[in-house]
Amino acid sequence: MACIVLAPFAFKSTIEDFKIVKKLIWYLVLTALLGITFFNTLIYFAGKTTSAINLSLIAISIPLFIVVLSRIIFKEKLSSLKIAGIATIITGVIVLITKGSLLALLHINFTIGDLLMLVACLFFACYTILVRQKPDELSPKVFLFSVFVLGVIFLFPFYLWEHLFYKKVILDTKTIVVTIYVGLFASMVSYYLWNEAIRLIGTSKTALIYYLIPVFSGILAYFFLGQAIVITQIISMGIIITGLLITNRG
Repeated sequence: MACIVLAPFAFKSTIEDFKIVKKLIWYLVLTALLGITFFNTLIYFAGKTTSAINLSLIAISIPLFIVVLSRIIFKEKLSSLKIAGIATIITGVIVLITKGSLLALLHINFTIGDLLMLVACLFFACYTILVRQKPDELSPKVFLFSVFVLGVIFLFPFYLWEHLFYKKVILDTKTIVVTIYVGLFASMVSYYLWNEAIRLIGTSKTALIYYLIPVFSGILAYFFLGQAIVITQIISMGIIITGLLITNRG
């Protein structure tokens, strides 16, 4: 879906820059494997064998992996203020996920899905580092389109096997609507904005903005699902935003 929608805007440019794409093919292959094929597949498999709270807690590791890798590869400084900000953010996320009861952490059972999620987080952190190293000669839309196409090529044989021998895909209304949403917003738009943010403000700052996801989730759930916002959510959102402000000043 992302490839189809992006094609009218990027296909011609990709053909014109094919020599550049060919020269950078192994870079694009690695980026597609880590950020598209492996990352998304592992998350979906992880979700079948572990709980949402486990997935949320493990997802905290994505920005941490990115910050650590950025420190190792790009020598980005990690000041005491930034460390304090990160610790504050993580505290806010944990308060949000556990609804203010840290005893909930004692009742978490870990499964193979948790390991898959952790590996997925590491892969996405590596993808983010690779995006920062994107050669300037490769335009953003050609890069994104190439990575999406390669991701589809790598996934298609497994999709075909699953469709034929495991569970047939039924394209009912619900499946089509979900696929359109994931293809347009969770894939094309989100990946483009993430990549541009990395280019503009760097990997570490982009990574920490990731922690606003639960804040937006709570607000959207209030407006679209009618879910009440409780006091622990308000407190946790305040802690997360405070942590981001502290980190930004560091």
